[in-house]
Amino acid sequence: MRALMVRLKPTVFEDIIALVALYRPGPMESGMIDDFVRRKHGEIPVEYFLPQMEPILKETYGVILYQEQVMQIAAAVSGFSLAEADLLRRAMGKKDPAVMAAQRDRFVSGGVTGGVPKARAAELFGLIEKFAGYGFNKSHSAAYALVAYQTAYLKAHYPLDFLAAVLNSEINNTTALAKHIMEARDQGVELLPPDINRSDRDFTVENGKVRFGLAGVKNVGMGAIHDILDARKAGPFESFREVLERINLGKVNRKVLESLIQAGAFDSLQPRRSRLMAGLESALEKVSNQKRLQAAKQMSMFGGLLEAREDDWLPEAQPWDKSLKLAREKEALGVYLTGHPLDAYRALLKSQIRVTTADLAEMPDSQEVTLGVVVTSLKEKATKRGGRMAILTVEDLAGSVEALVFGEVYERVAALLTQPSLPLWFKGHVVLEEKGPKLVAQDIAPLESALPRLPKRLDLRLQAAAVTREQLLKLKEILSRHAGPVPAFLIFLHNREDATLALPKELGLAPSTDLVTEVNRLFGYPALSL
Repeated sequence: MRALMVRLKPTVFEDIIALVALYRPGPMESGMIDDFVRRKHGEIPVEYFLPQMEPILKETYGVILYQEQVMQIAAAVSGFSLAEADLLRRAMGKKDPAVMAAQRDRFVSGGVTGGVPKARAAELFGLIEKFAGYGFNKSHSAAYALVAYQTAYLKAHYPLDFLAAVLNSEINNTTALAKHIMEARDQGVELLPPDINRSDRDFTVENGKVRFGLAGVKNVGMGAIHDILDARKAGPFESFREVLERINLGKVNRKVLESLIQAGAFDSLQPRRSRLMAGLESALEKVSNQKRLQAAKQMSMFGGLLEAREDDWLPEAQPWDKSLKLAREKEALGVYLTGHPLDAYRALLKSQIRVTTADLAEMPDSQEVTLGVVVTSLKEKATKRGGRMAILTVEDLAGSVEALVFGEVYERVAALLTQPSLPLWFKGHVVLEEKGPKLVAQDIAPLESALPRLPKRLDLRLQAAAVTREQLLKLKEILSRHAGPVPAFLIFLHNREDATLALPKELGLAPSTDLVTEVNRLFGYPALSL
């Protein structure tokens, strides 16, 4: 739809209405879209089957697009009343041969009465009959177009507020939420993690960024959220212990607290999430006892222990490694928010794997691909032959896709698929379906071992006496198309002494066989090797 909008370059609201009606299987398969776009831009002439159809079809450049236009044509050409024209519209929708035959006779005879040659009237009815297979109601199209126009305006002029509203509309749909968050990242929008002192129930805009809402954290219900927000009205929480003391532990129970810890909601109070998880049970017991004693207006002989500093009753614990931290964050939020397991491999993926999940929909069926991914969900099923298969959701830095792993491949790689946030090299082929592309796995391996490491530098060794200015200009163009993180150096080879020139940082390279081929073809000798 976006590509079509760019091609059409709408200039009036009616163009948007038309796009909604055109972007459906019937018009797309019939070639109507290309015809419509070319007519709008004057590439082909706008023609009308009969002169009296011009006022009806002018806004759609002579193309019959809406059911309402059929009704108007029937009235203008064949003298149908609007009631009769509506019967024609219904008959087309039902495709009843007997009713259509009667309508044809009525249409043709009416056209002849109005001065249209019989053969011409019959031909026009045939065109209208063909249109019936994909006709659309203009009033519906206009309603959708208005909403599309309004939301596009808001997205263009108030992008953060629009994003927050979209995320709130999908706050209970983890898959949709992840999709919108990844799109926001691609647009350079920074999403802040949930925070016990700053997050509201919903996603909000905060200092040019979008703050995750508490309702977006799994296992955190409305009752718990309202209790946290009510407790916060007395002032910000100063410590994790203070949170426990001020909230209702019946509403904000252990499961809720565990999800909030894993989501990073307490990072501003205690950045080491492992300590909070390790000490949660003991802390809940102490605070519950304290609240019970306070309610009974009693003093405990151990009351002094309750006054100890938070650091004294939170046990020491090794920090979670990055993969575990991100896996638990993903479990609580449905998305990787503060980082991604593939972040460390960005440059390597860019140089070694050119395809992302975002490219799959444009690929032909059965196309073989390789991707760098992590597994975000796994469901095992028995096959009809009694074997095992897995239905995965795999995610890369651009999006996610469903993948199927069968038989021998699954038996071989099953252990890899259950390791949390493990970066994987995935080889498979594309299966195109109505709901979108899927992948069928052919091989899976740890990304660390499947891809070669990036070199520390790349040296382009040039024969100083033979290099021309034109070659250097062409070389700059080649290098700019293969930009990456690896520093590059020009080494000018000379009989007496070689000269080395470090290229600027913006001409750093992403190593690839394509880069090597282009450079060596330019100079006619092996100037670059990996």
